[in-house]
Amino acid sequence: MKARTTAEQPAVPTGARAARKRQAILEAARTVFLRDGFGAGVDLLAAEAGVSKVTVYNHFGSKENLFNAVIGQTLDEALEVAQSVIQAKLAESDDVRTDLVEACRTWVAGLTAPEVLALRNVLAGERHRFPELGSAWQEEGPGRQHAVLAAALGRLNDRGLLRIPDMELAVLQLSGLVLSPHLVYGAYGTALDEDLAERLVQGGVEMFLNQYGVDR
Repeated sequence: MKARTTAEQPAVPTGARAARKRQAILEAARTVFLRDGFGAGVDLLAAEAGVSKVTVYNHFGSKENLFNAVIGQTLDEALEVAQSVIQAKLAESDDVRTDLVEACRTWVAGLTAPEVLALRNVLAGERHRFPELGSAWQEEGPGRQHAVLAAALGRLNDRGLLRIPDMELAVLQLSGLVLSPHLVYGAYGTALDEDLAERLVQGGVEMFLNQYGVDR
């Protein structure tokens, strides 16, 4: 098959006006996808954003690309605080327990926000038809967050404050301790109360440091 030339590929609109339209489309798409699911038509998405259907395609190319962009923006917002804490405080911490608790609190708070859980549930319902959507969530969410956390824990390991022989396993274990119960309950439309969520963070960090802390 002949490859498409650059001239055949429409350029994504640029400039301040285009940026405003793109943001309007993203915000409208998130509203519509959360309300109506991935089955919502592009006509409806365009109407919600106050733009033409052609404008939606000019910016995103397809509904799948638009959904991926919604995933990326939602997870950027959800993980911004957690990643800042992990990179700015945890990696250079002199009080690992305190700063790891704070990092886990912000991590859990971001990924258990109602819009994030709702979008995750929309994606779960469509993953059998559109498996690439699941890949986008994995890349933008767990994959990126785990890499940031692994880098910080690796720094603590290098500084002799932790002993972690298998970083991939350790990050998954921490996620399982502090975050996974929320995702299980969230899949059924329920939420853990604040007290239990805090106990999960405190207890999860305690178990993690019992395994990997140098003073255990």
